[in-house]
Parts: sequence; structure tokens; C-alpha cells
Amino acid sequence: MAIDQNMTDELNALTHYNLDSMQIGIKVHHDANPTMISAIQRLHEKGLVTQVDGGYLTPCGMEAAQHAHQLISALKP
Repeated sequence: MAIDQNMTDELNALTHYNLDSMQIGIKVHHDANPTMISAIQRLHEKGLVTQVDGGYLTPCGMEAAQHAHQLISALKP
């Protein structure tokens, strides 16, 4: 399974969340990078974030974000 651009954008969006608390969310404003806006909307459709413009991670989203952070850490030179 190859990682397509949408997946890359979604992984990047997940890394913007603070993993120390599920009570810390993000807000993606209408004038943000269109790639980020689309990625957050897809994460919302998948049930990983609570709002179409960011909000908080769901429990499943928290797990996905933890994996995203771990993957990025493992791949850093």
C-alpha cells in the first residue's frame, strides 16, 4: 500500500495536535492553507477529529496522532 498525497497531508495535520491532552484542540481558519483545510475535513469525515475545522481529537484520532508522531520520529534522519 503506497502513501498518497492525501494520506501525507492527513498525517501532517495530525502532528499539529498536542498529544499531552485531549483537551487541547486546534482551529483551522478559512484562510489557512487549502491543503490543511482539506486534510482536517477528511479527518473529520473519518471520525478522527470532532469538528470540520479541527476541534479535538477523538479517542481514535488520539491513537492515530500518536502513531503519526511515532512514524515521523522513526523516519527522521
